[in-house]
Amino acid sequence: MKVALVTGGTKGIGLAVAQALLKDGYHLGITASSQASIDQAQSALANLEDKVICKLVDVRDYAAQHAFAQELLSKWGSIDVLIANAGVGHFAPIDELSAQQWNDVIDINLTGVFNSVKSCVDALKVSKGYIISIASLAGTNFFERGAAYNASKFGLVGFSQAIMLDLRKYGVKVTTIMPGSVSTYFNNHTPSEKDAWKIQPEDIARLVTDLLHMPARTLPSKIEVRPSIPPSAK
Repeated sequence: MKVALVTGGTKGIGLAVAQALLKDGYHLGITASSQASIDQAQSALANLEDKVICKLVDVRDYAAQHAFAQELLSKWGSIDVLIANAGVGHFAPIDELSAQQWNDVIDINLTGVFNSVKSCVDALKVSKGYIISIASLAGTNFFERGAAYNASKFGLVGFSQAIMLDLRKYGVKVTTIMPGSVSTYFNNHTPSEKDAWKIQPEDIARLVTDLLHMPARTLPSKIEVRPSIPPSAK
């Protein structure tokens, strides 16, 4: 039995990854920041209660994340994969960006991943597991109104690459995936047919499962992925 913990796993990329991992035979711990999202995921993953634990866990709360990791270890005995996916975006010019918006983005997108990793790292060292963080092309390409988001994703890419070097001697792999435009509900967007040109959540899920099947000797540590033909290229 292999066990994965997916943060922000109730919709968009997180849910697609969760569904792909279930098809690959994993047992799952899924976290989200709202009860509505938990209910949505439980509906999407109906009849899989014996393989899935969905829980309301704020990634900003280290104690809550650690308790959830311990719950998975107690129930299933290992944590083999951590998918650090939870994220948020507030976009505004710096003179309009509030301190609360800055804190939300940094605390969820960056400190939240630190909390996730710290909660699971001992178990992952035992299992010689895998950490996959979902960053963004915003972690290498800065843009107007993106001060908080850029800072969080630049930081996440740096954090992920640094811990990759820390943990590889224990047999733990670390990869950060940096998607461009993805058709999700991120930032209150509602996907529609107009998003057909974008990366789809299941495309990122395919990347995740492909990474997990890579030979142990090979580590794609940072992956940039973008739409093949965005509107600007037509």
